[in-house]
Amino acid sequence: MYAFTDYRSQGQTLPYVIVDIATPPSGSLNLFDLYVALSRSSGRSSIRLLQEFDNEVFQKSHCNELLLEDEQLEEENSKTQNWWSVIKRNIV
Repeated sequence: MYAFTDYRSQGQTLPYVIVDIATPPSGSLNLFDLYVALSRSSGRSSIRLLQEFDNEVFQKSHCNELLLEDEQLEEENSKTQNWWSVIKRNIV
């Protein structure tokens, strides 16, 4: 058995997961933290929670900084897709 943070677990799928979604030292949980922690297992039946958590966390919106960053990434994605579209036309 071993433990690691939600950020360290990104990209991994684990057969069984025990999750502690208590309030972190930083003071609050956000939707990203919850998603990463709960999505590491291969399904609901293989997740165990160490304690109850506040259901209202799932009803909160992302913080403004994350929303802004997401918008910027979408813009860059669109620019990149357009650029590749032009490149493909020039190759053919």
